[in-house]
Amino acid sequence: MAVRLARDEEFAVLTLDRPEALNALSFATLRELDRALDEVAAGDARALFVTGAGDRAFCAGADIKELQGRSLAAQRRDAAYGQAVITRFGRLPMPSLALLNGYAFGGGLELALACNFRLALRTARLGLPEIKLGLIPGYGGTQRLPRLVGEARALDIIMSGRTVEAEEAERIGLVHRLVDGDLIAAGKAYARTLTGYSLPALALARDAVTRALDLPLDDGLKAEAELNTLAFQTRDAAEGMDAFIAKRKPVFRDE
Repeated sequence: MAVRLARDEEFAVLTLDRPEALNALSFATLRELDRALDEVAAGDARALFVTGAGDRAFCAGADIKELQGRSLAAQRRDAAYGQAVITRFGRLPMPSLALLNGYAFGGGLELALACNFRLALRTARLGLPEIKLGLIPGYGGTQRLPRLVGEARALDIIMSGRTVEAEEAERIGLVHRLVDGDLIAAGKAYARTLTGYSLPALALARDAVTRALDLPLDDGLKAEAELNTLAFQTRDAAEGMDAFIAKRKPVFRDE
């Protein structure tokens, strides 16, 4: 199996487990990820951590040998499938955190971009080097990267194919935090600043922010009002307001 899914306390941990191939994303690996995400979505984890096996790579990108000699129809079909699987990481019922323990190149960085948060070791290296192969990113990199770092920086990174060092990645907003030491422990500490809240409220807040990137301000405000109204109808909202009035800590039940 190229994907391992485990439970660590209240968190699901998904590990790309092809260290001999720097955890490259083969088409078989994408299918395993799809199945693993079904299990995560149906479970009760408070957050999902995604990392890579070994100490060299989070994920070094697509399995290039699989891309040679393919028909255009097969490439279009599988690119759409890869995009669909990777998009799921950002739309789970719980927050997703990419824990970058080494190289995050190509499809590996695109997977990390789809997660809600990214933490990286200071030795991590990031990039979208597809241009060096006469290609361009195909799993969302050209769309998500400019939304994170702006058009100018995204063009520089994608069209040069250069490697982004961890310190620069943090400075430009490509990763949220740099980590010294145990990435899983750092992920737990980071996630617990979020996951004590209502998961439905967290998901609605995430959706509202995501829509802000795609809509004119007036339309975005309408979407925010709609999502705010949905949040207001939850039992967790009633509990949160009751707890505030009573000056006690709320007990959210994700309802």
